[in-house]
Amino acid sequence: MRGREPEKGRIDVPGGFLEPGEHPVDGIRRETCEELGVAISNIEGPLTMATHRYGEKGDYVLALGFTARIAEGEPAPADDAAGLTWVSPEELDGLDFAWEHDRTLVRAAFAAHDN
Repeated sequence: MRGREPEKGRIDVPGGFLEPGEHPVDGIRRETCEELGVAISNIEGPLTMATHRYGEKGDYVLALGFTARIAEGEPAPADDAAGLTWVSPEELDGLDFAWEHDRTLVRAAFAAHDN
């Protein structure tokens, strides 16, 4: 759950903006560590991509969806995360996602796991 604006209090997935020159896989490693305090491995993807508008100016952003496994640590909310929720595929439609594309990214992760 997001701990600050935009979309404070709504469901979000770990992620964020890349640093200049940062590879997307390195970015998801960094963001997951910052937001959940865990190291990840077995990163696969991108599974899917989605464009969306972000922030007050409505800047266009390209979101990339990956799957990964927790390699080290216990997940706990940190940085801009206010809470942590594990969900099942059956729960996706009832969740209040901050951005609709996140629901699509999570659905793609579940589908990749099922194959």
